[in-house]
Formats: sequence, C-alpha cells, structure tokens
Amino acid sequence: MLVLGSQSILGTFTEDELPEKAHASIEADVTFFNDYENDKSDVVDMHLGEDSQFHATFGYYAQGVNVEVAVLPTGWQDRVVVLTSPSTNGASGHCLEPHDLVVAKLVAGRMKDLEFADALLHAKLIAPDTLVARAQMLEQSFDTRRVVGWVIGWTAKHGPCKPAADGHCAGGSS
Repeated sequence: MLVLGSQSILGTFTEDELPEKAHASIEADVTFFNDYENDKSDVVDMHLGEDSQFHATFGYYAQGVNVEVAVLPTGWQDRVVVLTSPSTNGASGHCLEPHDLVVAKLVAGRMKDLEFADALLHAKLIAPDTLVARAQMLEQSFDTRRVVGWVIGWTAKHGPCKPAADGHCAGGSS
C-alpha cells in the first residue's frame, strides 16, 4: 500500500514531532502498486472510506486513489519511506518522502496544501533547497516554476535554512 496524501508524513514523523496543520486531516489517500484497474482502491473506499462503519468507529477514513492523482518528482519510488511496526501485523505501508510529498502538494496548490508546506517549513522538518532540487525533477516545466516560485517567495519572507545530512532543516530563521 502507498499513502499519497498529507498523512504519508506520518511515515517519517510522529504526530508529536509535527505541527497541527501537518497531521490534522482525517483522510488518508491510499493506493496500491500494480492496481491499474483501481480494484483494490475501490475496496478501500467501500470498507474504509468516508461515511463507512470504519469512519464512524475511528473518526478517520481512507480514500482509495490512483497514483496518477499526484504529480511527483522523478525517482520518488526510490525514496519512499517504508512503515512497519508490530501494529501493522506484518504488513508494510509505503509513504512518500517528505520533500516529494510537499512538492506534490505545492503542485496541487490548494490553500490547505500551501498551509501544509508552510507548517513543515516553519517546523524545519523540510528544507527549501531540497524542495527546489525535487521541483527540478518534475516532468512539466510549469509545475517546476510553480513550486520553485512558491519556495523562493517563502524563503524571501522567512529566511533560508541549512539542510542537515538527512535533508531536513538544521537551522536558520523561521
């Protein structure tokens, strides 16, 4: 399973490490590798989707989507974060690497996506320079320009950061 939406950030950071705007969604967009006909995604919607018994019981839900709903940098598959724990009962989830996730959110450009990116940058959990580098890996130049322009504007307003070895912000102003 691949988590595409904002909740894939939980593959890298715990809720305690994240600002509220980065984990507030009650929806997890999920897809499956090799589910070209969306059969598995349809089953997710039916059993775990919005207004399902699962949603009523737990207060959150999954939405089955196609991987093509996200515009992602080239090579994203090699950077996914694999999430396993005793609570997954032997199964593993694949989550987008945070910079790839934020680039996809900035391409989408909805207000909630911009707030998500802003919150992660303010928390110094992602680095502007890495976002720009990942934007250069997008297939469409207009997507690259949109992401780079937003990051440049954010950095001009809030200041740069120094990327740590793991690609996250190590310092700088917020």
